[in-house]
Amino acid sequence: MDAITLLERDHESVKKIMEKLQATTSRGVKTREDLFARLKSEMTIHETIEEEIFYPELKSHPKAKEVVLEGYEEHHVVDMIMGELSETPFGDETWGAKFAVMKENIEHHIEEEEGDMFKKARQILSESELEALGSQMQNRKRTVKVGA
Repeated sequence: MDAITLLERDHESVKKIMEKLQATTSRGVKTREDLFARLKSEMTIHETIEEEIFYPELKSHPKAKEVVLEGYEEHHVVDMIMGELSETPFGDETWGAKFAVMKENIEHHIEEEEGDMFKKARQILSESELEALGSQMQNRKRTVKVGA
């Protein structure tokens, strides 16, 4: 599977989890907790393979450097909000609002990657290079340690 297809599948998985999370209320603490744990895990793995394998490969190309640097920053912002959410009780009235802001940031990031970044990647990298990156990324996904 090529790198872009792999990342797009991750994006779909994250979007589905976020839709389910958005539908929860402060009374659905256990459901919220379980879904948030899945989201954190997916995001950790996804960010790791992008930041260790995909982004560095693209960043070396002048056409893609700026969009890659922005991608790193967007990951940082989402990680900060996710950290705050981890510290906020699932039943707290602010949890839903914080989650909504994080969801908007993730959706924006996905749009930019699937638009500008992936388009540039397909121009810069050959199909065999994308396949090789995809293999590396799949292997790395199996070894990422996800914290509690």
